[in-house]
Amino acid sequence: MAIEIKAPTFPESVAEGTVAVWHKQPGDAVERDEIVVEIETDKVVLEVPSTVAGVLKDVKVQEGDTVESEQLLAVIEEGAVAAAPAQEVTAAAPAAEEVEMVGDKKVAPAARKLAAEKGVDLNQVQGTGKGGLITKEDVMKAGTTAPKAAPKAAPVAQVEVAAGERVEKRVPMSRLRQTIAKRLVQAQQTAAMLTTYNEVDMKPVMELRKQYKDVFEKRHGARLGFMSFFVKAATEALKRFPDVNASIDGTDIVYHGYQDIGVAVSTERGLVVPVLRDTDSMNLAQIESTIADFGKRGREGKLGIEDMQGGTFTITNGGVFGSLMSTPILNPPQTAILGMHKIQERPMAINGQVEIRPMMYLALSYDHRMIDGKDAVQFLVTIKELLEDPARIVLDV
Repeated sequence: MAIEIKAPTFPESVAEGTVAVWHKQPGDAVERDEIVVEIETDKVVLEVPSTVAGVLKDVKVQEGDTVESEQLLAVIEEGAVAAAPAQEVTAAAPAAEEVEMVGDKKVAPAARKLAAEKGVDLNQVQGTGKGGLITKEDVMKAGTTAPKAAPKAAPVAQVEVAAGERVEKRVPMSRLRQTIAKRLVQAQQTAAMLTTYNEVDMKPVMELRKQYKDVFEKRHGARLGFMSFFVKAATEALKRFPDVNASIDGTDIVYHGYQDIGVAVSTERGLVVPVLRDTDSMNLAQIESTIADFGKRGREGKLGIEDMQGGTFTITNGGVFGSLMSTPILNPPQTAILGMHKIQERPMAINGQVEIRPMMYLALSYDHRMIDGKDAVQFLVTIKELLEDPARIVLDV
């Protein structure tokens, strides 16, 4: 019985996706719930599983093709059994011009090209395709676990480049990168964006963290970082300055009676912003655990669209990459974003004395159409004051 495999139902905010990787090829056996294909959307990579066990009969779209919600992707013959390996090599092996040999291994051209780009030694790759064929997927998996080969050990089929030759490489933008680019330009073109700066003495938070981090981790099973303090401080500031927690919809202002804070996470695919929901009701341990989970799933490509929808405010931390000062760009339709930066010791005047303190520059970019400069400055000062006296965060004063 032929069973159709269709693209998932995309939410309203996602119009279409791109076929990223086929994990199965026509003639391959497929188990129920086994991932057949991955679809990259503007926000996440969606895994499409098989609903039945059988054999992949036909593929309707190719890698790189654009697909819409619920579009037909493939057909699976339910209950069918894949041909024996020996028969596959004889009857279904790719034509000679479609396969290149490397020693005693058979390599698909796309796999050979990818191996050359990633510096993967094909002799160390185990082929999972028909007759032991090394596929593009095999090379991708090997590239994530094995170190790149040195240039002198590159595959013999790799293009040799003469010394001093000027080389250019053109690759298409990923759908996520295209979306990031479009949204950043949109933010700068449509919002009256302005940035205000301040600095915060991180000594009180660092001392509190140093004193309690071990017992905190033992009690809650989560590492006590700095982000949870910033999230709680931002949450309190958002409650005091509702304009900063609002968004603009056409000619309307939408005031949100809750605080959903997005935390920017860097992944191999680009920057994504999963959202902490109702941060007013979360404690430090819950915030740290959720952020850690976001980071893990982001690196594994397992964040869902629902994890990144919505959000009333965003925090981004360029300090983890060494940034001392930057101007964060708004995340529409939000009207403000907080930028954290590197903690650096600097001489500061404290009660008439010069002391060395661990200081961090803060940046608040905001939409001046919605937020007055006075409110933006006072919002940032509130965050500064809460962080410099973190007991107020815990005591809610």
